[in-house]
Amino acid sequence: MRMHADELDIDEELVAALVADQLPAWADLPVARVPSSGTDNAMFRLGDELVVRLPRIPSAARQVAKEQRWLPHLAPSLPLQVPVPVGLGRESEAFPLPWSVYRWLDGVDATVAPPDDLEAAAEVLGRFVRALEGVPLAGGPVSFRGGLASASDEGTREDIARRGDAGALDPDLAFAYWEHVLTLPPWTGDAVWVHGDLLPANLLTVDGRLSAVIDFGGCGTGDPACDLMPGWTVLDADTRQVFREASGADDGTWARGRAWAFRFGVGAWDYYEVTNPALAAVGRRAALEVLDEVRGWPL
Repeated sequence: MRMHADELDIDEELVAALVADQLPAWADLPVARVPSSGTDNAMFRLGDELVVRLPRIPSAARQVAKEQRWLPHLAPSLPLQVPVPVGLGRESEAFPLPWSVYRWLDGVDATVAPPDDLEAAAEVLGRFVRALEGVPLAGGPVSFRGGLASASDEGTREDIARRGDAGALDPDLAFAYWEHVLTLPPWTGDAVWVHGDLLPANLLTVDGRLSAVIDFGGCGTGDPACDLMPGWTVLDADTRQVFREASGADDGTWARGRAWAFRFGVGAWDYYEVTNPALAAVGRRAALEVLDEVRGWPL
């Protein structure tokens, strides 16, 4: 099922033809679709050691050059594996957008195989976030996840209303919390590197342990709060503090991180309920985890 009105048709036959035409050294390798709850890109296994990643929608095309340029800069400083770009495909008559080839990373995404030990996962995720923040900026692009309110206010209110009308959440609590979010002081510190999309689908596990972080198409520099979303999308109330301590987040950043988890949560829950149930379930979990945490606050 299509998730977007402007989504392109991509299948194994197309990918095999693109590889044969532009990267003929790999033309004899078999191509197989990789199941994923990702929304911007389609992935296809290429032989045993490679994966092809193609934008599903035109707006995702800019991610290709970003990952090709910045992943080699970020990777050496990070405590988990990240994708290594090894090939670049160009726009063509057969496919109008650029695309990439990466080394295959073993593992299963955490929507399918969550980490067995959440405390260990909290520690390594916190160290990952902290390490990423410490990478030199080197002129990196600005993060796509900027201020919490801005253009998202109206959309977030609509998402809350629809979920409330469906009886899926407490709308009074949700609206009160969102009003609280709008009063949070903005980030005033120096910009740092952020992944921007640390969701379960972008975390790989091997034998129950986190092994890799993928999909850096949304990476950039700015407020570190958005990378705290795993506290509510992956972890639970018992391990959230471990993650916070390992990440080094201060009170304000932690509050904005919680707000990001809620904003993402209600939006994904509502938008992808039919077209991407796995991502919608992550959104539902995040939104309800936040509301459980703030229930009883003087909002």
